[in-house]
Amino acid sequence: MEITWLGHSGFRLETGGEVLLIDPWLTGNPSFPEERWADATKGVTAILLSHGHGDHAGNAITIAKEAGVPIYCIHELSKWLSKQGAEAVGFGKGGTVQIGDVAVSLVTAVHSSSVDFGDGDVIYAGGEAGFVIKAEGHTIYFSGDTDVTMEMDIIADRYKPDVGILCAGGHYTMDMAGAAYAAKRFFDFKTLIPCHYGTFPILEQSAQPLIDALPDVDVRVMTVMQPDTL
Repeated sequence: MEITWLGHSGFRLETGGEVLLIDPWLTGNPSFPEERWADATKGVTAILLSHGHGDHAGNAITIAKEAGVPIYCIHELSKWLSKQGAEAVGFGKGGTVQIGDVAVSLVTAVHSSSVDFGDGDVIYAGGEAGFVIKAEGHTIYFSGDTDVTMEMDIIADRYKPDVGILCAGGHYTMDMAGAAYAAKRFFDFKTLIPCHYGTFPILEQSAQPLIDALPDVDVRVMTVMQPDTL
């Protein structure tokens, strides 16, 4: 299982014969080298969107159309994406879809969701969500944009993820201290990858507080476009 950080909250996950792009915001992402677009999207078989904000969904339609692949997301957002000509598969929190040998469940997050990019007014885009991804003996919890929430207790107990990908930049989501609290309070991660930080000055710039707070967890500070193995 190979994972590549695309900057901000975007990831490329190669597992179970699939290439999944999670929240792939590439154009305008200060952390992503746009000349690496082809490398980031090569061989993609599906896209996962946690919510509709432009810093997560801004390039999903273009990538989906170019590659001829579906976008998996919450129902209301899928309806809007379909109207834009993308193939979209909508499902709800608690639901699970099978993408080849990879099982993807939609789980609760606490944030907001709207289509706030492109032309026109801000459009309601259904509820915000996270994902639980099961493949190759690993269970990954991708938090999406969220604060610490008691629903994490249920996610931890029901799915028992060994890998966490947690937003940790603060201001719009929980910060490094919040992510550390969530990891200690609810989860038993073997590996934890922070995201949604460092992109803009308003966000936390270093994951060191998370590393210091979790000495028994493999906290991986990833480098954009440098693949790592889980």
